[in-house]
Amino acid sequence: MASKLLLSLLCTMIIAWPGYATCSEDSIRQHSSPQLQRLLEKNIKDLHLSSAVRNKRLSVALVDVTNPNMPSMAQMNGDEMMYAASLPKIAILLAAFERIAEGKLKLNDEMRQTMTNMIRHSSNQAATKMIRAVGKDYINTVLSSPKYRLYDKKYNGGLWVGKEYATGVAFHRDPLHQLSHGATALQVARFYYMLENGQLVSPEASRNMKAILGKPGINHKFVKGLSNTDAKIFRKSGSWRTFHADSALIEHNGHTYIAVALANDPNGGEWMKKLIRGMDKIILAQHPQTHFAKAATGHSASIN
Repeated sequence: MASKLLLSLLCTMIIAWPGYATCSEDSIRQHSSPQLQRLLEKNIKDLHLSSAVRNKRLSVALVDVTNPNMPSMAQMNGDEMMYAASLPKIAILLAAFERIAEGKLKLNDEMRQTMTNMIRHSSNQAATKMIRAVGKDYINTVLSSPKYRLYDKKYNGGLWVGKEYATGVAFHRDPLHQLSHGATALQVARFYYMLENGQLVSPEASRNMKAILGKPGINHKFVKGLSNTDAKIFRKSGSWRTFHADSALIEHNGHTYIAVALANDPNGGEWMKKLIRGMDKIILAQHPQTHFAKAATGHSASIN
């Protein structure tokens, strides 16, 4: 816990300092792991998905954050922006908590339940209600802000919400790809990294968002792939026609990691069920991160 508080403080200082990249950007993009990359590529090859990667129909990001001060990242097409269906509802969640911090919205039981329905059960009605409460233009302003840069032209875009989750036309398609609901795997991974380290709005807001992302209400993709384990999953997925997306912060056997996958294929949902099993095995086999705290203190590592 102390290491997370220190990291959060350092990141806050860096975010506030002009000309510096965000701490999450540094920690993920500048901590690519050749070993983790080889293992991820092997997992994809073993699942016969290499051609999907080559054809840019699949993008994946995997980040080991068991030690939050020393993340390890691997990715394939990590900056490829794709239609992500309901996954970008996490951006609405972030914008709502920014509004709450500003005093523009009140976090009462009704609002908490609406956001929970939007995330856990992927309610389009709840998402549209929250878009209207937060303000359509405000969401992408937050995403593009120097504080977060979760949509960044420098990295081919990222998270974007340009349409209500209802019938009607888009109010603002993303400027690079003209997508209404989009994401890149690495920008989504950055979202979860900031969440885990208390950098989304505030440590308290991050804890509230993480709780809402927990206890998934839809048993498919990543959740189904890990259904026979005791992993704790904090997650948001999406599906529309041939587009499938899943993203999660996962705590399992003393490890904590981030997994993101975006696909454009009718079988994308099945791909994700198999991908997460392989990624989970990769992370659980990593050493010495599993017991870094135990070795230092004589106690098991905390993931609280």
